[in-house]
Amino acid sequence: MNDDYRGVTALVTGASKGLGRAYALELARRGARVILLARSEAELRKVAVQIEEQHGRTDTEVITGDLAAADGPERILRELRDRGLTVDLLLNNAGAGSVGPFLDRPLEPQLRTLDLNVGGLLALTHAIGNEMVARGSGGIINVSSTAAFQPLPYQASYAATKAFVLSFTEALAEELRGTGVRVMAAHPGAVATGFFDGTTATMDPNADTPDTVAADTLDDYARRRAASYPGRTVNRVLTWPARLLPRAALVRIAAAFNRRLRLHEATDLA
Repeated sequence: MNDDYRGVTALVTGASKGLGRAYALELARRGARVILLARSEAELRKVAVQIEEQHGRTDTEVITGDLAAADGPERILRELRDRGLTVDLLLNNAGAGSVGPFLDRPLEPQLRTLDLNVGGLLALTHAIGNEMVARGSGGIINVSSTAAFQPLPYQASYAATKAFVLSFTEALAEELRGTGVRVMAAHPGAVATGFFDGTTATMDPNADTPDTVAADTLDDYARRRAASYPGRTVNRVLTWPARLLPRAALVRIAAAFNRRLRLHEATDLA
């Protein structure tokens, strides 16, 4: 699969750390030119240096911007135009999520989750997707989650945004069939990142590594899969009950699972 990304310019959102950083490094390893996007320029510069040191690429682009801000997506799109950058692969990875009982958590971070996970993804997909269709080529990978397949009490707003990404991506893929533009959703399970940083919640000790998830996702896209379930096989298996069980039973099971993880007690660290 290593040669499938040569000559491709890929825009990776949320590329400063975690899974986004792993996607950027794996794309560079496979021969792609990478455009790194996140809010922290200092962290993006570190990733760009790592790409140069590990893969000898000096053409990495760094763009700072906030996809959750009202004017954030348009500023980012204008920066791409001003630099004359054409995106062949859009990898919508940037995401965030609140943990804990919905009514006990502050509202503003949950609204920001909606703006980032849904609004930012829609804005980039609409603008860059239109450019791809006009060219008759390109691809979009939207990073969803196994959380998309059922309601998740104590991660209610996060799971709802990922359900949106799942539904939107499947619909868009069908709309763009035959245009030369491919669309795929990736549904990782728990990934060993800083997702719960700043809270009392802890990550599953058996979580997949970002490097594994990134490699599996890009393999699946290169194989022209309709969807990717990167990481452990159990990630895909865990999406099956949502297709078989009544919704009322499903949400009770999900609530019990998250209570065992003590997410119903999750709070922010001082």
